[in-house]
Amino acid sequence: MKLRMLIRRRILLTGALATGVITALVAPTAHSDPKTVQGTAANDVQSVGAGIDTYVYGYPLVAMEMTRRVTTNVVLGGEQRAPMGQFANMRTYPTAAFHDVVSPNADTLYSSAWLDLSKEPYVLSIPDMKGRYYLFPILDAWTNVFESPGTRTTGTRAQKYAITGPGWDGTLPPGVTRYTAPTNVVWIIGRIYSSGTPSDYAEVHRLQDQLSLVPLSAYGKPYTPPTGMVDPSIDMQTSVSAQVDRADAAAFFGIMAQALKENPPAQYDAQAVERMAKVGVFPGQDFDASKLPAPIGIALKAAPKLGQARVMLHTKDIGRHENGWLVPTEMGQYGTDYVQRASVAAFGLGANLLQDSAYAIAEKDADGNEFDGAHDYVVHFAAGELPPVKGFWSLTMYDPKRFFVPNALNRYSLGSRDKFAKNPDGSVDLYIQKGNPGGAKEANWLPAPPSGKFIPILRLYWPNETSPTILDDSWAPPPVRHAD
Repeated sequence: MKLRMLIRRRILLTGALATGVITALVAPTAHSDPKTVQGTAANDVQSVGAGIDTYVYGYPLVAMEMTRRVTTNVVLGGEQRAPMGQFANMRTYPTAAFHDVVSPNADTLYSSAWLDLSKEPYVLSIPDMKGRYYLFPILDAWTNVFESPGTRTTGTRAQKYAITGPGWDGTLPPGVTRYTAPTNVVWIIGRIYSSGTPSDYAEVHRLQDQLSLVPLSAYGKPYTPPTGMVDPSIDMQTSVSAQVDRADAAAFFGIMAQALKENPPAQYDAQAVERMAKVGVFPGQDFDASKLPAPIGIALKAAPKLGQARVMLHTKDIGRHENGWLVPTEMGQYGTDYVQRASVAAFGLGANLLQDSAYAIAEKDADGNEFDGAHDYVVHFAAGELPPVKGFWSLTMYDPKRFFVPNALNRYSLGSRDKFAKNPDGSVDLYIQKGNPGGAKEANWLPAPPSGKFIPILRLYWPNETSPTILDDSWAPPPVRHAD
């Protein structure tokens, strides 16, 4: 019996895994059995729900895999990209032209590397940072931070770590600490603080040049990393986030299935694995949409758009709301909170543990309106009430796609490294606007776009662990008010 389906979108919030349901209406023919039609419609709705759940569950894995493909698709290493197993050391802050990763920072110099641990471990050597703040979180393929060496956790002395894949059983050299990865593909996103001056850039460059990644079999021996291979089929122009969002069901679930082969689900993902099976996604197997039953195949086609809607909807609920700011309360490790994990990946792939860097995203001004470059704004910090951190803080400007906003000063953030003009009472006003406020106020100016929406994000690296701290409600960013 041929069925004609009309799908209308409707997102229902029904729990951690229940990301939405499409109501499928099956038009019966004159000879249709009403009970059969009703049962078929119910099955189709369940298939769509399972498809959306699977999309949300797999979104971080696919985003990571596509980012890996783009950022390692080179022959030789450079500042932004490098072959697998090698560091790409950025020598300056990212610019407005940098679109490889959403929500980059303009406070540290990145040292990024992707590893494949399926054959053997890699040894990571970090030089003596001589008291300089740094952070080298290591993420599994699902965006969970499973280790986070850095100033807060391990100090700034020289260190060596062997990053081993799941199930590896072997002996490590003396003086090398083992880090066991949950997946074979891992991403090291190193950040070394810099004031941004030419002399300080040079100091950080020396530290970057001393970073080392070698396979365990080459440790202690002369080693030259192999050259990479370029896959011409990979889109190197479109931002990774745009590529993920435009992928249809066949492409998305196909990439997900490939990534699952090296990065299987965790044991606590058993229910998610059961849901995946309902739409033909099985760990360790290729995904072939052409082999799915017709109703499931049709239902699955809607999953990407509705899954994106579910993820975007949740971005408004990833934390608490204070003074017009959204303060995420769960980052870096997510357990079975798949929609939180996907939403964080969507707005800031590679997010750190909250203890390493907490964020506040300015959603609306003090009057409850969205930000618009046509207006001028001010953030007022009372004397002694700048963001409380043990590391450093910054306020960064982004466009709606979470990339830097071009401006004449190439200034993308304000923060701890800046010398602000203070008011007579010791308070500090930061000016968020398109035009230069002039005079001493220029030091306090965060350039905004000439018009349209924008997103300020406040970062607190190594936030205070006790009151006052952004980690609870004992400190909150002040509201952003109209200045015009």
